[in-house]
Amino acid sequence: MAWTEDRVETLKKLWADGLSASQIAKQLGGVTRNAVIGKVHRLGLSGRATPSRPARRPAPRPAQPRTPKPAAAKVAKPAAASAPTPPTPVRPAPEPVLPAPVDAQKLPSGEYATVLTLREGMCKWPIGDPASTEFRFCGRKTAAGTAYCDAHSQVAYQPQAKRRRKPSDDAKAVLDSLQAARRVNF
Repeated sequence: MAWTEDRVETLKKLWADGLSASQIAKQLGGVTRNAVIGKVHRLGLSGRATPSRPARRPAPRPAQPRTPKPAAAKVAKPAAASAPTPPTPVRPAPEPVLPAPVDAQKLPSGEYATVLTLREGMCKWPIGDPASTEFRFCGRKTAAGTAYCDAHSQVAYQPQAKRRRKPSDDAKAVLDSLQAARRVNF
């Protein structure tokens, strides 16, 4: 199917009228919804005169009368109770693993490790911007079966965080009662 001038003009008109891509495809015939979407994007058509589906607004709820709540008596707190809490200790950020000096990354031939020179047992940690001519790989020796040297493995493979929250005694009691009720019902 070719997009003739007449079909393109019809597409523009229908798009401006707010029809969906599926509706336009049905009217044009011989074209899919995705073809219509692609042509709309290639033509740079944006915005519509009206949305393809009118926005539905929820029906207004009937107003419920509010009952005034009794004001609670304010109790003055003693000054000792409002002592400032000590700040929580801040953990220092882990030190970044710096790559080895440039000389340590050179191959025995004096060149750096590149995609063409990487072999099994060489660290495949990328160094630098892939778009630059200075891009290379670490190239240090790795343990059998690993892709990175020891230093880069520590960065790449972080241990999973341990579960921080354990259910409280109240939550355990609720879970136990639900489990007991489940046994009775089934």
